[in-house]
Amino acid sequence: MKRYDLITPEGTRDLLFEECLARRMTENKLTTLFSKFGYSEVVTTGMEFYDVFLGTSRTFQQESIYKLCDSKNRLIALRPDSTIPIARLVATRLKGAQLPLRLYYNQSIYENNASLRGHSDEVVQAGIELIGGENTKRADYEALCTAIEALASFGKDFRFEIGHIGYFKVLVKRLNIDSRTEEEIRQLINSKNYPALNDMLDEMGESEVITALKALPSLFGGEEVFDRAAMLYIDDEIREILDNLKSVYNRLKALGYEDKIIVDLGIVRHTDYYTGIVFKGYLTGIGDSVLKGGRYDKLLGEFGEDLPAVGFGVNCDAIASYLCKLGEAPQISIPDCIVYGEKGYVVEAMLYGQQLVRDGFTVENSLFDTLEDTKEYALKKGIHVIYAVNENVQKIEL
Repeated sequence: MKRYDLITPEGTRDLLFEECLARRMTENKLTTLFSKFGYSEVVTTGMEFYDVFLGTSRTFQQESIYKLCDSKNRLIALRPDSTIPIARLVATRLKGAQLPLRLYYNQSIYENNASLRGHSDEVVQAGIELIGGENTKRADYEALCTAIEALASFGKDFRFEIGHIGYFKVLVKRLNIDSRTEEEIRQLINSKNYPALNDMLDEMGESEVITALKALPSLFGGEEVFDRAAMLYIDDEIREILDNLKSVYNRLKALGYEDKIIVDLGIVRHTDYYTGIVFKGYLTGIGDSVLKGGRYDKLLGEFGEDLPAVGFGVNCDAIASYLCKLGEAPQISIPDCIVYGEKGYVVEAMLYGQQLVRDGFTVENSLFDTLEDTKEYALKKGIHVIYAVNENVQKIEL
């Protein structure tokens, strides 16, 4: 036996029975919701040329991407993200299509999370992309409300965090630092590593901008966050960003989501990728976010189509695990009956079982040689009806 015959690669796992049903239910709920809001499904290739994920707005760490070579020795990547391939799709197959485009997807993404124990490298993700349209604020509201509705599909115990990537971008722009230093600061803020962040920023001296960046991971809560942020540092760009986000926050509150919405200016994931409002969704009992999204207005321009866009993705695997822990996953159904063919009538029994299936029953075919063994098996499995087939059909109730 070989060393790796009986295990799966790190970051992956097999799913069994209720886990499969829970994930399928999650996918069905989300895709049904998206289609009812007018979104159409697209599927992108699981493998893309590596270059697709390299660009000004397409910053993925090289070590996080699973790579292989094709028959011509060209570098190929397993899809680490669904939005970027959809941007490629829009710029090619959907070039010139009527706008706005409402697209949804339900597919796996692959990302090497070797340094993050407990994180999956293979995740089924369902989400939407709203591309084009004249009024970006209307599009933002549509994406936000759809995201909240997606979370609400799995119960009332959720929270929704909103922020604006521009707040961080303006602050670091004021520091006149290189992109590598900016990325280090972003990672520390994203992980809420206060000690390391303070040590790094202390080396840059003292200023209102430095003070605001130090406080950024703690700028979350209710409406008071806007005043706290403005007191730390304010200029025309920051004021416009805070006013815009406050308007969104108040509008969502007015729609009845007041107890679910949290302001978090420390959402700084993919700063090159997002350009405006960003958001995350959480279900109580799951430490990591199960929904992530935001506005990205420059990405499609890198593929030759300069279009505004907003979207989000939902981690179907995380929600499925959550449903299993709560005992809310669908249960494996017991067949309505088992069909046993006496010697010489095995094929006839199979044909009779097929007719029962066409009539709407769930049927299992007996693989035992005797009726007594079939009865014993049926009782153990909880099946209470046997159809014994010879030249006639006998219904036996156990």
